Amino acid sequence: MCLHRKTKLKLKAKLKQLTGRSWNIGYTRRKEVLTTSIRGWTVYYRLAEMRSFVLETDAWLRSRLRMCIWKSWKRVRTRYRNLLKCGFEPWQARYASCARKGYWRVANSWIMKRAATTERLRATGYPTLLEYYEKLHPRL
Repeated sequence: MCLHRKTKLKLKAKLKQLTGRSWNIGYTRRKEVLTTSIRGWTVYYRLAEMRSFVLETDAWLRSRLRMCIWKSWKRVRTRYRNLLKCGFEPWQARYASCARKGYWRVANSWIMKRAATTERLRATGYPTLLEYYEKLHPRL
């Protein structure tokens, strides 16, 4: 059994709404809302075979989260300090913090992919679709 195209589009629209740049809620509240939404969706559609869709959507969701994090850092000084905390060299942090590209472009660049890796996002408590899907569909 597989998912209908409209079901996939509804999930992406819901995740896009929850990770919107203009929705100014804190990190903890965003994690709670995403966790309940993702958990509920995966449990509801637990019988469907959707591993490739989950992998694709999970990568997209991580980019959305990186975009939200980059926007929340707002100022160049804040970006510089946070990039230093993430392990960048000072010259790299200075170069990256002054990026004039848009939020989505920076979220998919080497800057945020190295600053907010999948492991760091998972360690800070952001949910992943793949994690909940694999709990319901263990690989044999």
